[in-house]
Amino acid sequence: MDIWGYRRPDGRAGIRNHVLILSTIVCANEVADRIFRSVEGVVPVVHPHGCGQLGVDFEQTKRTLVGVALNPNVASVLVVGLGCEKMEAKMVAGEIAAGGKRVETLVIQEAGGTSKAVRQGIDLAEKLVRQARAVPLAPISMEDLVLGLECGGSDTTSGLAGNPAVGVASDMLLADGGTVILSETAEIIGAEHLLARRAVSGEVAQELLAIVRSAEGDAVRMGVDLRGTQPSPGNIAGGLTTIEEKSLGCLRKAGTGQVQGILKYAQAPPGKGLYVMDTPGQDVESVTGMVAGGCQLVLFTTGRGTPVGCPIAPVIKITGNPRTFETMEENMDINAGTIIRGEETIDQVGKRIYDLMRAVAGGQLTKAEVLKHYEFAITRIGPSI
Repeated sequence: MDIWGYRRPDGRAGIRNHVLILSTIVCANEVADRIFRSVEGVVPVVHPHGCGQLGVDFEQTKRTLVGVALNPNVASVLVVGLGCEKMEAKMVAGEIAAGGKRVETLVIQEAGGTSKAVRQGIDLAEKLVRQARAVPLAPISMEDLVLGLECGGSDTTSGLAGNPAVGVASDMLLADGGTVILSETAEIIGAEHLLARRAVSGEVAQELLAIVRSAEGDAVRMGVDLRGTQPSPGNIAGGLTTIEEKSLGCLRKAGTGQVQGILKYAQAPPGKGLYVMDTPGQDVESVTGMVAGGCQLVLFTTGRGTPVGCPIAPVIKITGNPRTFETMEENMDINAGTIIRGEETIDQVGKRIYDLMRAVAGGQLTKAEVLKHYEFAITRIGPSI
């Protein structure tokens, strides 16, 4: 059965029809935020970057901003810049337009300051909203989906219930012909040899082991041994004892699929199947990278509870902890704690997650969308200058 979504000019399918207000630099955040709060039907992306960045760090930030704008959940974009930053608004808008997306540009220094820029921005955003509402619905399928996998605030129930149930849903989407991205390199540590065995080739296995070594090496250069400092205090309070134990539970999200390739942060997968994206374990930075890589939907497991969402992609929140579901029900979409209580099997909850994915792809709002959780953060490589 088809799902109704939005077929974009590049052939990809959106499950939302957002008009994005995209700030290119921290100095433009306030203007972008005021435009967002004045226009119904838009979503915001603001961040602390856009200037003082060099080389691969600058390129990663640009790739992320352009990537979220080109996400198929976005109908059109208003790019808001200051006018003297390295991440020039017109350059970013040009790359977005080259990707086939409708885009408008607003430069604060050219507009004449904050108030004039906000007024111009509201006019431009309202025009984009009217155009977006004219985009017709079209039949799409689960095969069109690129799914991101995330976990945060993990506890002992994550590896026993939440993550394995998500693994079942992940396998079902792969069976449909869809695409799945596993992230959080730091949370592969200690179990990387098991995931490497699932690589499609020896080369992909070596790439996977290399990003894990790099993540550990970066921490050592900061004077930290990840294997001695993880799990986090919250994880330990939730019953996890070692980083290996945490990683073994984390990997269960990826089901049993074969790893087709390794992606850079915010890089789009080149084909169908299961991919691993090199992201930090920090939840919001990790989700941002996957959405910039084209994920239209995210499954997010949490044992202790988190309210995090995303401005571009619906985030389905799953907890394996029945107590967390009771105390944070307004944030949780799926109670996988029924597995812990012996009321359902992992496969049964996995099927419920898959069914909810279909409903959300067809337009049903997640709890994070209802609550308008728009968290967004880009990871950094180098220092500011």
